[in-house]
Amino acid sequence: MSKILIVAEVKNSEIKKNTLELISFAKSKGLEMDAVLCGSGVFGQADVLAGQGASTVYLGDDSSLEIYNTEQYTSLVTDALQQSGATQVWLSSSELGRDLTPRVAARQGVGALSDVTQFEVNGDEITAQRPCMSTKVIQKCQFSKDGLRVISIRSGFFAPEETTPVPAKTVSLSIPEGHKQLKVKEVQAEVSDEVELNEASIIVSAGRGVGGPEGCDFVKPLATELGAAFGASRAVCDAGWLPHKHQVGQTGTMVTPDFYFALGISGAIQHLAGMSGSKVIVAVNKDPDAPIFKVADYGIVGDLFKAVPVLREEVAKIKT
Repeated sequence: MSKILIVAEVKNSEIKKNTLELISFAKSKGLEMDAVLCGSGVFGQADVLAGQGASTVYLGDDSSLEIYNTEQYTSLVTDALQQSGATQVWLSSSELGRDLTPRVAARQGVGALSDVTQFEVNGDEITAQRPCMSTKVIQKCQFSKDGLRVISIRSGFFAPEETTPVPAKTVSLSIPEGHKQLKVKEVQAEVSDEVELNEASIIVSAGRGVGGPEGCDFVKPLATELGAAFGASRAVCDAGWLPHKHQVGQTGTMVTPDFYFALGISGAIQHLAGMSGSKVIVAVNKDPDAPIFKVADYGIVGDLFKAVPVLREEVAKIKT
């Protein structure tokens, strides 16, 4: 019988949304699942995973795991996999997942599918789609009949179910030693109060139509006032107007917020693929034939530099 082992991720002492998406999807398919949870002081989050539907939570909780370490995490996931007897391992296609996926697969002597954007599950039969060659080609892949399946999946495709934590059945994992030849002396973390794209319920995105870095600065206050994440099209990030972490699309972050504001974005295929699952899409563009209007629920054909101040005024009225 098929069983899934989901590799959980934690940020700021809470289970990340991308993990909850995977668990909710597995539950919706009626699949049996366990989870492996690693970190420092993460024990309390096991109940959240159990509330979502994880039968057993394999727990690696130790101060040595506060900072992600590939070798230690690979050993812990491998240990959990052996104890669980899972036939599939699902990871988020995050920084952690992209690093861990090939390591786990190599330990087991199997291949892996990474950066999956769509997939169908029928027991241990999996048909998956993933972009390649800079999203010029979409591969349709299947695993061979036998062996473990290791998959990393982009976030934003499944809606996490709201559940209540329940007491978890946990199994403590033996904490492996870190790399004997490597010691982390210092971590310089980026301090930011920005809302992450894949965690946001509202996203305001800037496209080439903003004209440059100054245009991005003009749009960003709208995101701040809405409590939204600030996104961008690939053209904006390729031009260096905003860092890549802001990019929405198949080659950036796949998002499914409640509200998506596309400002000065024409609507290239890879961008539409990354945000068209948004519940409500509001687009502003000078070109009435821009592809973005084909997916928008509300569209404004006009100058975004005139529209944004009006939007900010309306937001201010609602907040007062």
